Amino acid sequence: YTHYLFIVVVAVNSTLLTINSGDYIFYTDWAWTSFVVFSIANTLMTIVGAVYYLTFTGVPGTATYYGLIMQVYTWVAKVAWFALGYPVDFIVHPMWIPSCMLLDLAYWATKKNEHSLIFFGGVLVGMSMPLFNMVQLMLIADPLETAFKYPRPTLPPYMTPIEPQVGKFYNSPVALGAGAGAVLACTFAALGCKMNTW
Repeated sequence: YTHYLFIVVVAVNSTLLTINSGDYIFYTDWAWTSFVVFSIANTLMTIVGAVYYLTFTGVPGTATYYGLIMQVYTWVAKVAWFALGYPVDFIVHPMWIPSCMLLDLAYWATKKNEHSLIFFGGVLVGMSMPLFNMVQLMLIADPLETAFKYPRPTLPPYMTPIEPQVGKFYNSPVALGAGAGAVLACTFAALGCKMNTW
Protein backbone atom coordinates (compact mmCIF):
# COMPACT_ATOMS: atom_id res chain seq x y z
CA TYR A 1 0.00 0.00 0.00
CA THR A 2 3.04 2.26 -0.04
CA HIS A 3 2.19 3.78 -3.41
CA TYR A 4 -1.35 4.62 -2.24
CA LEU A 5 0.09 6.40 0.78
CA PHE A 6 2.54 8.18 -1.52
CA ILE A 7 -0.18 9.51 -3.78
CA VAL A 8 -2.19 10.78 -0.79
CA VAL A 9 0.89 12.61 0.50
CA VAL A 10 1.49 14.15 -2.92
CA ALA A 11 -2.15 15.16 -3.23
CA VAL A 12 -1.99 16.97 0.11
CA ASN A 13 1.32 18.59 -0.77
CA SER A 14 0.02 19.71 -4.15
CA THR A 15 -2.89 21.33 -2.35
CA LEU A 16 -0.53 23.22 -0.05
CA LEU A 17 1.63 24.18 -3.02
CA THR A 18 -1.44 25.57 -4.75
CA ILE A 19 -2.25 27.78 -1.78
CA ASN A 20 1.34 29.00 -1.72
CA SER A 21 1.36 29.73 -5.45
CA GLY A 22 -1.90 31.65 -5.35
CA ASP A 23 -2.35 35.03 -6.94
CA TYR A 24 -0.98 36.89 -3.95
CA ILE A 25 2.49 35.80 -5.07
CA PHE A 26 2.04 38.14 -8.02
CA TYR A 27 1.11 41.20 -5.94
CA THR A 28 4.70 42.22 -5.31
CA ASP A 29 7.37 43.49 -7.65
CA TRP A 30 9.01 40.06 -7.23
CA ALA A 31 6.23 38.66 -9.41
CA TRP A 32 8.37 37.22 -12.18
CA THR A 33 10.93 35.78 -9.80
CA SER A 34 8.13 34.12 -7.86
CA PHE A 35 6.64 32.73 -11.05
CA VAL A 36 9.93 31.09 -11.99
CA VAL A 37 10.43 29.64 -8.50
CA PHE A 38 6.93 28.22 -8.37
CA SER A 39 7.21 26.90 -11.92
CA ILE A 40 10.17 24.82 -10.75
CA ALA A 41 8.32 23.81 -7.56
CA ASN A 42 5.26 22.71 -9.56
CA THR A 43 7.49 20.82 -12.00
CA LEU A 44 9.18 18.98 -9.14
CA MET A 45 5.84 18.15 -7.55
CA THR A 46 4.49 16.84 -10.83
CA ILE A 47 7.29 14.90 -12.41
CA VAL A 48 8.74 13.02 -9.42
CA GLY A 49 5.39 11.53 -8.50
CA ALA A 50 4.17 11.04 -12.06
CA VAL A 51 7.35 9.24 -13.16
CA TYR A 52 7.36 7.13 -10.00
CA TYR A 53 3.76 6.09 -10.49
CA LEU A 54 4.24 5.62 -14.25
CA THR A 55 7.26 3.35 -13.90
CA PHE A 56 5.65 1.56 -10.95
CA THR A 57 2.69 0.45 -13.06
CA GLY A 58 4.42 0.47 -16.44
CA VAL A 59 1.15 1.60 -18.02
CA PRO A 60 1.16 4.74 -20.23
CA GLY A 61 -1.68 6.93 -19.00
CA THR A 62 -0.79 6.58 -15.33
CA ALA A 63 0.96 9.96 -15.29
CA THR A 64 -2.19 11.65 -16.59
CA TYR A 65 -4.21 9.88 -13.92
CA TYR A 66 -1.73 11.14 -11.33
CA GLY A 67 -2.08 14.67 -12.73
CA LEU A 68 -5.85 14.37 -12.54
CA ILE A 69 -5.64 13.48 -8.85
CA MET A 70 -3.43 16.52 -8.21
CA GLN A 71 -5.85 18.70 -10.18
CA VAL A 72 -8.89 17.51 -8.24
CA TYR A 73 -7.21 18.15 -4.89
CA THR A 74 -6.23 21.57 -6.17
CA TRP A 75 -9.80 22.40 -7.13
CA VAL A 76 -10.91 21.32 -3.65
CA ALA A 77 -8.35 23.71 -2.14
CA LYS A 78 -9.56 26.52 -4.39
CA VAL A 79 -13.19 25.93 -3.41
CA ALA A 80 -12.15 25.95 0.26
CA TRP A 81 -10.47 29.35 -0.14
CA PHE A 82 -13.47 30.61 -2.08
CA ALA A 83 -15.72 29.46 0.76
CA LEU A 84 -13.60 31.52 3.17
CA GLY A 85 -14.58 34.65 1.29
CA TYR A 86 -11.76 35.07 -1.20
CA PRO A 87 -12.76 36.01 -4.76
CA VAL A 88 -12.62 33.11 -7.20
CA ASP A 89 -9.66 34.67 -9.09
CA PHE A 90 -7.60 35.01 -5.94
CA ILE A 91 -6.20 31.48 -6.11
CA VAL A 92 -4.66 30.16 -9.29
CA HIS A 93 -4.43 26.41 -9.47
CA PRO A 94 -1.46 25.15 -11.48
CA MET A 95 -2.27 23.17 -14.62
CA TRP A 96 -0.75 19.72 -14.29
CA ILE A 97 -2.76 17.48 -16.62
CA PRO A 98 -1.40 18.66 -20.02
CA SER A 99 2.21 18.25 -18.89
CA CYS A 100 1.44 14.80 -17.49
CA MET A 101 -0.09 13.85 -20.83
CA LEU A 102 3.18 14.80 -22.54
CA LEU A 103 5.02 12.61 -20.04
CA ASP A 104 2.78 9.66 -20.88
CA LEU A 105 3.30 10.30 -24.56
CA ALA A 106 7.11 10.28 -24.18
CA TYR A 107 6.92 6.97 -22.28
CA TRP A 108 4.58 5.37 -24.78
CA ALA A 109 6.34 6.65 -27.91
CA THR A 110 9.73 5.33 -26.77
CA LYS A 111 8.30 1.89 -25.94
CA LYS A 112 8.65 2.33 -22.16
CA ASN A 113 12.31 3.33 -22.27
CA GLU A 114 13.08 4.85 -18.88
CA HIS A 115 16.10 6.81 -20.10
CA SER A 116 14.02 8.38 -22.85
CA LEU A 117 11.34 9.09 -20.27
CA ILE A 118 13.88 10.94 -18.15
CA PHE A 119 15.31 13.04 -20.97
CA PHE A 120 12.37 13.58 -23.33
CA GLY A 121 9.66 13.53 -20.67
CA GLY A 122 11.70 15.76 -18.38
CA VAL A 123 12.29 18.38 -21.05
CA LEU A 124 8.65 18.30 -22.18
CA VAL A 125 7.27 18.75 -18.67
CA GLY A 126 9.86 21.34 -17.68
CA MET A 127 9.18 23.47 -20.74
CA SER A 128 5.39 23.08 -20.82
CA MET A 129 4.38 23.79 -17.24
CA PRO A 130 5.40 27.49 -17.15
CA LEU A 131 3.65 27.96 -20.49
CA PHE A 132 0.37 26.38 -19.38
CA ASN A 133 0.45 28.22 -16.06
CA MET A 134 1.13 31.61 -17.62
CA VAL A 135 -1.65 31.11 -20.19
CA GLN A 136 -4.00 30.48 -17.30
CA LEU A 137 -2.80 33.60 -15.50
CA MET A 138 -3.48 35.66 -18.61
CA LEU A 139 -7.04 34.36 -18.78
CA ILE A 140 -8.09 35.46 -15.31
CA ALA A 141 -8.72 38.90 -13.85
CA ASP A 142 -5.73 41.06 -13.01
CA PRO A 143 -4.71 39.94 -9.49
CA LEU A 144 -3.64 43.42 -8.40
CA GLU A 145 -7.01 44.84 -9.40
CA THR A 146 -8.74 41.96 -7.65
CA ALA A 147 -6.75 42.58 -4.48
CA PHE A 148 -7.75 46.22 -4.21
CA LYS A 149 -11.34 45.39 -5.09
CA TYR A 150 -11.58 42.83 -2.28
CA PRO A 151 -9.61 44.22 0.69
CA ARG A 152 -9.27 41.72 3.53
CA PRO A 153 -8.65 43.21 6.98
CA THR A 154 -7.25 39.89 8.19
CA LEU A 155 -4.57 39.52 5.50
CA PRO A 156 -1.05 39.12 6.87
CA PRO A 157 1.53 41.71 5.73
CA TYR A 158 3.13 39.43 3.12
CA MET A 159 -0.23 39.18 1.32
CA THR A 160 -0.82 42.93 1.21
CA PRO A 161 -0.83 44.17 -2.39
CA ILE A 162 2.11 46.30 -3.43
CA GLU A 163 2.12 48.32 -6.64
CA PRO A 164 4.72 46.68 -8.89
CA GLN A 165 7.74 48.49 -10.29
CA VAL A 166 6.82 48.31 -13.96
CA GLY A 167 9.75 47.31 -16.14
CA LYS A 168 11.98 46.46 -13.20
CA PHE A 169 12.31 42.87 -14.39
CA TYR A 170 12.45 42.70 -18.13
CA ASN A 171 13.13 38.99 -18.53
CA SER A 172 10.35 36.65 -19.60
CA PRO A 173 9.19 34.52 -16.66
CA VAL A 174 7.95 31.81 -19.02
CA ALA A 175 11.34 31.58 -20.73
CA LEU A 176 13.19 31.57 -17.40
CA GLY A 177 10.83 28.99 -15.90
CA ALA A 178 10.90 26.79 -18.99
CA GLY A 179 14.67 26.99 -19.31
CA ALA A 180 15.30 26.11 -15.68
CA GLY A 181 12.51 23.55 -15.72
CA ALA A 182 13.78 21.76 -18.82
CA VAL A 183 17.17 21.21 -17.16
CA LEU A 184 15.99 20.38 -13.66
CA ALA A 185 13.01 18.23 -14.65
CA CYS A 186 15.34 15.59 -16.10
CA THR A 187 16.94 15.22 -12.67
CA PHE A 188 13.50 15.16 -11.07
CA ALA A 189 12.39 12.45 -13.51
CA ALA A 190 15.48 10.39 -12.73
CA LEU A 191 14.61 10.65 -9.04
CA GLY A 192 11.10 9.39 -9.79
CA CYS A 193 12.55 6.35 -11.59
CA LYS A 194 15.04 5.74 -8.79
CA MET A 195 12.24 5.60 -6.22
CA ASN A 196 11.14 2.30 -7.75
CA THR A 197 14.55 0.70 -7.29
CA TRP A 198 15.37 1.63 -3.70
